[in-house]
Amino acid sequence: MSKKLKWTLSILAALLLLMLAFVAAGPWLAINGIRNVIAAGQYGELWRFVDFERLRESVAPQIQARIAGGIVDRVGRGETAEAIGGVTALIAEPAIDAMVSPTGVATLLHGSALARSIAGARDDDGKVRAADPLKDARTGYESLTLFTATVQNAEGQPVVFEFSRYGLAWKLTGIRLPE
Repeated sequence: MSKKLKWTLSILAALLLLMLAFVAAGPWLAINGIRNVIAAGQYGELWRFVDFERLRESVAPQIQARIAGGIVDRVGRGETAEAIGGVTALIAEPAIDAMVSPTGVATLLHGSALARSIAGARDDDGKVRAADPLKDARTGYESLTLFTATVQNAEGQPVVFEFSRYGLAWKLTGIRLPE
């Protein structure tokens, strides 16, 4: 093998290794990117790290099931599933819209919805610093294209944030709410 070919193969192998390392580190880069965007208050930039359409598809059935369960508990099982489904969709739509908007995701990830503000911890400007719920998350790959970060909500129940791969980048695509 010629010296030039060895150098070319070495460079290609190094680039491939760097690309694989970047993809493997991608979920943590996405989490950090979300954290930085929220800390800067630039919620409009969350689109870079959140697939809002897939997030909506993930959250909507969970919220609708909770609302339907609450309605069934109150009115009993005698009502038709169709009527309950219609009411559930009507009630759930505003909640889903609020939750999967940039401001809703920012509120959830800023710590307001998952954890209480840290008592006594203040920034330099004197504002109370909100908890970072993904700081101590249990993280791991469920597959080559799905990464999860699991945190406990204020009641101690697990909330799972799902990140999916888009080419070389990763985005938040789902949230598994506690039962």
